[in-house]
Amino acid sequence: MNNNIKLGFIGGGNMGKAIIKGVIQNGLILPTSINAFDTDANKLNELSLQTGINAVSSIIELAKNSDMLILAVKPNVVENAISDISDNLNNKSIISIVAGLQVETLKSLLPSSCRVLRVMPNMPAMVGEGMTVLDSNNTLTNQELNFANDIFNAIGKTKSVPTYLMDAVTGVSGSGPAYGFMFIEAMADAAVLKGIPRDIAYVLAAQTLLGSAAAVLESGEHPAILKDRVCSPGGTTIEAVYALEAGGFRAAIIDAVDVATEKSKTLGKK
Repeated sequence: MNNNIKLGFIGGGNMGKAIIKGVIQNGLILPTSINAFDTDANKLNELSLQTGINAVSSIIELAKNSDMLILAVKPNVVENAISDISDNLNNKSIISIVAGLQVETLKSLLPSSCRVLRVMPNMPAMVGEGMTVLDSNNTLTNQELNFANDIFNAIGKTKSVPTYLMDAVTGVSGSGPAYGFMFIEAMADAAVLKGIPRDIAYVLAAQTLLGSAAAVLESGEHPAILKDRVCSPGGTTIEAVYALEAGGFRAAIIDAVDVATEKSKTLGKK
């Protein structure tokens, strides 16, 4: 447990809440060492009651009483939020989970003494199964970077990539949960078409996707090898795989990642 660092959250929305609960449940830091501020006082107070963290009354108070701050707000309020506390951020570390916010843009808003890390978490962090990617081109100290890895490992898995790949990360894991949800919905619709009740259909589809993902991660084998093991000669699965290929399944997924990546680049320039 690291209680030498006072952790501050600018924003107490869904992702901020998921991170707070993750670090507390994993024993990384005491709730009393966590401060949070949100413009929605009711939401913030509810979060404080649920977790035992300190709900502070102003963003300036948050900055003064925190060593490492996690920026978890919407992109359109970043500039105003930082301008309000800029004088209180000297020599502090800032972790940004703001979608599309480029590191250079963030640095331009902060005192030069700030140390900065950009990360891209995703929505499954809310159930402890997130995929968070850290920008390897950061300025955190080794101790701070290790702690940041611990924070995001508490809500799933982490990887690091250089800055130029962060937009592609958005296209794959940032937006990827939506692709998975669509796949689950489509499988469930097909199950209902064949007479399976809707509630059972969603469980069949979701657990199948969950189990398949676990098989890839735990076995370390190539997905194609695992796929081939399910495809018996002349059987049902290879027939279905042929239908997916004929329908452009792979191309559609690749196109989805590509357009999401390009959109992320566009948003980052605004």
